[in-house]
Amino acid sequence: MNIKSRLTMLFTMLVGSIMALFCLAIYFFYDQYREKQFYSFLNERGQTIAQLVEASHGISKADIEKIEKENKTILLDEEITIYDGSDSIIFVSGKENLTLSRTMLTEARAGKEIHTKHNKKEVIIIRHILQDHRKPWVIVVIANDYLGMNQLNRLREILLVGWLLSMILVGVAGWQFSNDAIKPVADIIDQVNNISAGNLHEKVRVGREKDELALLAETFNQMLTRLEIAFVAQKNFVSHASHELRTPLALIMSEAELSLMKERSPAEYQDALKGIWSEAKEMNELVNRLLELARTEEKTFKGTFSKIRIDEVLWHAKGSVQQKNPGYQVHIHYDKIPEDEEQLKRFGDESLLRTAFLNLMDNACKYSPDKTCNVFLEIKNRLIIIYFRDMGIGIAPEELPYIFDTFYRSQSTISKAGYGIGLALTKRIINMQGASIEVESALGSGTTFILKFPPF
Repeated sequence: MNIKSRLTMLFTMLVGSIMALFCLAIYFFYDQYREKQFYSFLNERGQTIAQLVEASHGISKADIEKIEKENKTILLDEEITIYDGSDSIIFVSGKENLTLSRTMLTEARAGKEIHTKHNKKEVIIIRHILQDHRKPWVIVVIANDYLGMNQLNRLREILLVGWLLSMILVGVAGWQFSNDAIKPVADIIDQVNNISAGNLHEKVRVGREKDELALLAETFNQMLTRLEIAFVAQKNFVSHASHELRTPLALIMSEAELSLMKERSPAEYQDALKGIWSEAKEMNELVNRLLELARTEEKTFKGTFSKIRIDEVLWHAKGSVQQKNPGYQVHIHYDKIPEDEEQLKRFGDESLLRTAFLNLMDNACKYSPDKTCNVFLEIKNRLIIIYFRDMGIGIAPEELPYIFDTFYRSQSTISKAGYGIGLALTKRIINMQGASIEVESALGSGTTFILKFPPF
C-alpha cells in the first residue's frame, strides 16, 4: 500500500471514529433524556390517578377512566395499581400482574422513586402522601413509551445514514488531502530522478517553506553538495596522481630506451639502472603516500584506536625523521608537561598519528635553513597542545587557505622535493583523532603548526 492510500485510509478511519463516537454520544444522551422525561410523565400520571381515587368518595373506577379518556391523557397500554397503607390493592387499571415485594413497598413509602422494567415496559413505583396524613399509598405505573421509542429509532436511522454519507465525503476529502500532502514528495522524486553524476550542481526545490519536506530537500541538497565536492576531489585526485606518476614513469621508460638503443659498457648500464632505481624509489614513495591518503578515507581504521601516550609517539616520530635524514635535527621540549602521565594519554591510531608527526617534522626541517624543527608540548585547560615550529621562509597569507589541499604546493616551495600530499594527509589524520590543526606563518619569520587534542 502506497503512502497516499495509507494516508487516505488513516484519515478516513480517524475522522470516521470521531464521528461515530459523536453519534453514539448523541444517541445515548437522547435516550437518557427520553427515559427521564417519560418517568417524569409517569410520576405525574400516577399522582393524578391517586388524587382522583383519594377524592372519589364513591366514584367508580369506570368513572375515573371516563374522565381520563375525555381528557385524552391515557397512554397506550397504561396500567396503574395503587396500594393502600395496609398493602392492599385499592385500584387496578390493567391486566399486568406485577407483584411488589415487601422491600420495594417499604422503600417506596420511604420516598424512594423506583425505576424498573416489566415485559419490556417502563415501570415506576412511587408513594402518594394522603391529605389526612394516613400511611402513604404506593403507586405502580406501567406503560410503553411508543412515541419516545419511535423518535429514538428515527434518530438512530438518521445518525447511521448521516454517518455513512459523511464517511463517503471524508474518504473523498482524505484522498484530496493525501494528494496535496504527497505532491511535494512526488515533485522531489521527479527532481531527484533527473540528478546524476553529471549534474550534481542541480538542487531540489520545494514550493513550501519551513516544513519537514523543505527540511528534507535542504538536507538532500547538502548531501548533493558533499557528493559534488567528493566527485571534484576524486577527479582532481586522479588527475594529480596521474600527473605525478607520469613523470617518474616517463623518466624510467626514457632511461631504459636510451640504454637499449645500442650496446653499452657495464658502467653505463649501472648508471642507467641507478637512474631507474632512483625514479622507481621516488614513484614508490609517491604510491605509499597515495595509499596512506586513501587509508584515511576508510572508516574501519577506527576499530584500531587504543590509549596512547602523545609524548611517546612524538619521540618515535623524531627517531624516524632523523634516521631517514641524518642531517635533520628535531628538538622536543617537555618542560611544560605535568607529572601525571594520564594527562598525556589519548585514544587514537598510533601508526597514523606517528605519520602525521613525521610529516610535520620533516617539512619543518626541510624548509628551515638550519634543518631544525622545534616541538613544544604542553597541557592547557585539559587540552594537549603541540607546536611544530621552524625558522624557514614562511608561507604567504594568500596561500594559507590552500596548504592542506591535496597536491597543492606554494610558489616558494616548488623548488623543494615533494608531492603536495603530506599536509593534506596530516590534516585528515589529525581530524580523525578528534583533534584540530592550525597554522601561523609570516614570510621570512617561519611557520608554526599547532595541534590541539581534546580530553577523552
